Amino acid sequence: MAPTNDERPVTVITGASQGIGAGLVAGYRSRGYRVVANSRTIKPTESPEVVAIAGDVADPETAERVVEGAIVHFGRIDTLVNNAGVFIARPFADYSGDDFAKFVGINLGGFFHMSQRAAAHMLERGRGHIVSITTALVEQPLSAVPSALASLTKGGISAATRALAIEYAGKGIRVNAVAPGIIKTPMHPAEAHAALSALHPMGRMGTVEEIVEAVLYLETAAFVTGEVIHVDGGQQAGHW
Repeated sequence: MAPTNDERPVTVITGASQGIGAGLVAGYRSRGYRVVANSRTIKPTESPEVVAIAGDVADPETAERVVEGAIVHFGRIDTLVNNAGVFIARPFADYSGDDFAKFVGINLGGFFHMSQRAAAHMLERGRGHIVSITTALVEQPLSAVPSALASLTKGGISAATRALAIEYAGKGIRVNAVAPGIIKTPMHPAEAHAALSALHPMGRMGTVEEIVEAVLYLETAAFVTGEVIHVDGGQQAGHW
């Protein structure tokens, strides 16, 4: 367990093994934060400043272990980043019951279990920050990307972000979100990049670094709460 007088801040990041999650780990570490990194397949790390805890966020027991691990190792949680999520683009009538259960379990269940446990700790300390990664498709659906289940579940997170921001505004806890467009990560093959770039008014995909920069802005924006920042190349501005 870290010394109790260690005042360096601590961030918990879900979905931290690759893509945006791995970028967030690196971004927070560059700011001097200690990190508790979670994903289903995350590997142990040799850094004493990063604790890796494997587990599925859809399982409430994972949230228990992650939050407890942060307290045991570092003595505190300053920020929770709800990054873990599932996305399947499919016509609405073609989604299966298993698809629905997966979206609800990971996107909504993961947000609920992690945020509730982290918030309880933050309330005891009288301070904290919760940031969630949603999707620009909540406000700006695309006919080329049928994804009603993503909007159903990630839209719930956007609404809960505003509700929790008001509930906790007088208790020292800020709650925000970042809504990306399509981000250039390993999940998108290179041959699809041109078509995916064309889905943004700016004519390109976003980068992991641009999402990390938005989250880190929110980290230092002490007067911002209940905000959903769109990092989507202009998608939320309307049709084009």
